[in-house]
Amino acid sequence: MYEAILRITGHSTYAGATAGTSATIRLWCHRNCDLLYVTDETAATVTDRVREAVGVREQLTNRDEAVLVTGDCLLDHEDDLIDPFLNRHGCLLLYPLRYENGDKICQILAFTAAALTECYRELTDAGIEVTVDSKREIGFVRPETPLLAPGGVVPELTGRQSQAIRCAYEHGYYEIPRAVTTDRIAAEMGIERRTAEEHLRRAENKLVTSTIDFLD
Repeated sequence: MYEAILRITGHSTYAGATAGTSATIRLWCHRNCDLLYVTDETAATVTDRVREAVGVREQLTNRDEAVLVTGDCLLDHEDDLIDPFLNRHGCLLLYPLRYENGDKICQILAFTAAALTECYRELTDAGIEVTVDSKREIGFVRPETPLLAPGGVVPELTGRQSQAIRCAYEHGYYEIPRAVTTDRIAAEMGIERRTAEEHLRRAENKLVTSTIDFLD
């Protein structure tokens, strides 16, 4: 089997909702509505755009996250661009779908390399702007390696949380002894120290919470 991450530019209401923001939307379709998980400080802006496009029935929000139950299913407002192509080549679309930077990101499972190649070729021949972010063969499963990409295991961090944790790691914050202080991380990010520390703590909390059950 083969797993690929396809990035489709434009052509989607939810992709458009993330355009010009640093937010990410994850989508689970439930036929008569969609469940959306929106992350980033711009979640409120994205929520307003979703409400205008398909409606919002229920929502839970905090400063940089939102869980939305939409008023309608997105498929009631636009045709799905990728399902017919996948069906013709026996490929599977794995949820959740992801939207960011005005793009739709799809995780695809194909049974042969040829099926994946033919599906990609048909998409591009149809004028759909699609690129392959990654592709790998799944030959066998190691106990320490997930069968599919870790999108459902690694928690969704906001843009600032991701930036903080990456900056901390790259500058030696997690080395023993620490090679950098949170003052340096804040300076690299161009924000106040307390704000950087909050982003870092929130990121660390999400990462620990998502992995604690896997520890012996």
